[in-house]
Amino acid sequence: MHHSTMATPAHSGLGIASFIISLAAGFTLLILFGVAGVLESQHGGLDEESAAAIVLGLVMVIAVLAQLLALGLGIAGMVQTERNKLFGVLGTVFSTTGLLGCLLLLLFGALIEV
Repeated sequence: MHHSTMATPAHSGLGIASFIISLAAGFTLLILFGVAGVLESQHGGLDEESAAAIVLGLVMVIAVLAQLLALGLGIAGMVQTERNKLFGVLGTVFSTTGLLGCLLLLLFGALIEV
């Protein structure tokens, strides 16, 4: 009895990078929105010209750019031939979810200000 075993393709390095970056950037965004919410809820709110607000904004821009990078790497990982696409798909889904969540929170915040 001869069993034919097909070797499973190796995971895509681009997909793995996408997955890790999307998770790190997503957790960073969650922490940033939590910190910003706490600072805004304190007496007097968060001054938009304070050092804390500038640092939060800068780190948020970096996290969003990292999510965009993860999205690109995830798509690249999904189109690689002869590679396992699991991490490419996960990285793409997580980065898209993070970007959409960030966009929705920013739009919600803009509507609340009016």
